[in-house]
Amino acid sequence: MTGLVAGVTIDAARRTLAARFSAAGLDSPDLDGRLLVGHALQLDLTGLVTQGSRLLSPAEAQHLETLASRRLAGEPVARILGAREFWGLPLQLSADTLVPRPDTETVVELALEHLSAAGDLKRRLRIADLGTGSGAILLALLSELPQAHGIGTDISIAALRTARDNARALGLGARAGFVACSYASALAAPFDLIVSNPPYIPSSEIGDLAIDVRDHDPLRALDGGRDGLDAYRALIPQAANLLQPGGAVIVEVGLGQSGDVVTLMTEAGLVTESWAIRADLAGIPRAVGALKKLR
Repeated sequence: MTGLVAGVTIDAARRTLAARFSAAGLDSPDLDGRLLVGHALQLDLTGLVTQGSRLLSPAEAQHLETLASRRLAGEPVARILGAREFWGLPLQLSADTLVPRPDTETVVELALEHLSAAGDLKRRLRIADLGTGSGAILLALLSELPQAHGIGTDISIAALRTARDNARALGLGARAGFVACSYASALAAPFDLIVSNPPYIPSSEIGDLAIDVRDHDPLRALDGGRDGLDAYRALIPQAANLLQPGGAVIVEVGLGQSGDVVTLMTEAGLVTESWAIRADLAGIPRAVGALKKLR
């Protein structure tokens, strides 16, 4: 298929991109085409509809063709846009942050379910998000918990800057702090809730990941070591020491890892409950939680 040229309508450009993306086997060609056209032309959905018959200028056609080429080369739309929605919140991304994925929302869901059952949704809470990246999990929780304050940690200064900027843009900056360290190594107790989406892909499986993940997400946010469990071995004992009695730790896990992570939690003296595993939309156990024993 030929590239975009000046003089075609916005509607025609969107259809052309969708057809090219479909022919390339991309998963959501229509959506990708709409998002890239809207981004290139700075138009929302209403603008795309009302200006559909407008003709592209030469500069617009060239810019849109550049974006389309990046998508056809395997770059995720979120990377091209520099942003992704998570839990209904618009989040800016950087090269040092993962693209937040819907599966990770299971961590937020499980945390809120636990806090709701304990009657803690409106209580003052102290939360830590270990390996915060863009700040997605922490900021989603703070958006739902009006009295909570949180700390996000990461070994990447650039990721922390992104998370801080997202907190400020969402009006949550006053309740969110960010610390450079490995998981919870620089934090002091007590916390009511500790959450994390750590790297959990076994090193030997990195090369088999989809190109949009393998070539565009930061490696250190993916690589979980030989068996994918290195991060849990580090952060679960840290969490056990930092939680106040009755506090919870909830982590995202990979395919087939929930049992091993439950074992690590038990070995750290934490207690797993019936609520403590939540599956994602594909039915895969994705979020695992445990409690610190009450005295």
